[in-house]
Amino acid sequence: MLPFQDILILIGIALAAATGVTVAGLAALRLTRRSSMLVQLGVVSVSGLLSVALGVVLASSAMYVSAHDLSVVLTMAAISGVVSLGTAVLLGLAFTRRSAELADIARALGDGSQAAEAGSSGASTGASPGRERPGLPGAADSAELARLASELDLAGHRLTESRAATAAAEDARRALVAHVSHDLRTPLAGIRAMAEALEDGLVEDPARYYRLMRGQVASLTTMVDDLFELSRIQAGALRLHLEPISVADLVSDAVGELQAVADRQQVDLRAHGEPSSPIIIGDDRELSRAIANLLVNAVQHTPPGGAVDVAAEEQAGQLTLSVTNTGSGIPSDDLERVFDAGWRGDPARTATIDGLTGGGLGLAIVRGIVEAHGGTVVARNVPGGCRFDIRLPCGRPHD
Repeated sequence: MLPFQDILILIGIALAAATGVTVAGLAALRLTRRSSMLVQLGVVSVSGLLSVALGVVLASSAMYVSAHDLSVVLTMAAISGVVSLGTAVLLGLAFTRRSAELADIARALGDGSQAAEAGSSGASTGASPGRERPGLPGAADSAELARLASELDLAGHRLTESRAATAAAEDARRALVAHVSHDLRTPLAGIRAMAEALEDGLVEDPARYYRLMRGQVASLTTMVDDLFELSRIQAGALRLHLEPISVADLVSDAVGELQAVADRQQVDLRAHGEPSSPIIIGDDRELSRAIANLLVNAVQHTPPGGAVDVAAEEQAGQLTLSVTNTGSGIPSDDLERVFDAGWRGDPARTATIDGLTGGGLGLAIVRGIVEAHGGTVVARNVPGGCRFDIRLPCGRPHD
């Protein structure tokens, strides 16, 4: 056994050799940091072997290793170095190929390729679509690459969902523009025709034409106001001026404003069960608009001789304000779409209310206002008609 002093000297020689080679290896890695992973793996493999070889050479120069032993060790190190370098090359090639596959998938995701999602799913399982994964079995399935493949897979699904949502929103926007454009053209054409008739002196009762024109202008104003309100809601720019509000006042004011309209349509508009005036925190103007939109929608879809009932009740800290109207109800296929912008149901069952008929935006605005107050609004059919429920927390709405 070597004396303790010689052991310390050999440890010092080994540390010196390892330190020198490590510094050189780090410098080489820095110089090749933009190179392929294959090159960097080669640098690491060679550095380890050089550290051993340099340590043996230094030990030999200090007379701790004979010349014969030195040649044996260096020969073994050279053979091991070739084998290790070859292994590193194989691993590097597998890693490089796998990285290239993941890069292609990421590029396809960015380009919007339809094969991107399938490719990312293949990446998460370690194989490309339609072919076996190249390289050593399991070599490309390192924890880092598996995690990256999984993230690409999730990103592909999220991107697909996002694109589908964007396409749906664009389709809805086009449909809304088409609906509103038609609704704007109709009163504009009527106003133009009446103005030309007045200008040509062909009208025996000008006052009647003026009233009709005023009604058409009111319809246009309503549609423009609805468009502006909906754009604010969709842009997240709806600002609420919060204050304590009496629910009884909200209901009575809304019913009072629409009473004359309901009478003209021969609809009985009623407020049932005067609530014990619960107080909620909200924006009086916006909530009044939401309730008014529900009432207008109910009156429009109620046949003459029917009724619209408004009720409010508080349970477990939640206010439920319901608007129920008699009629044929809402087709089951339309229940999921009633709050979409542009939805107006069957025109054959919808009455026209001058000055209040919008472009099918009223219920979409209701949903936006209610959700801004931290509530929900739902529609459902009930025996003899349909019912809309606004549910609001009696406390402060969510920011």
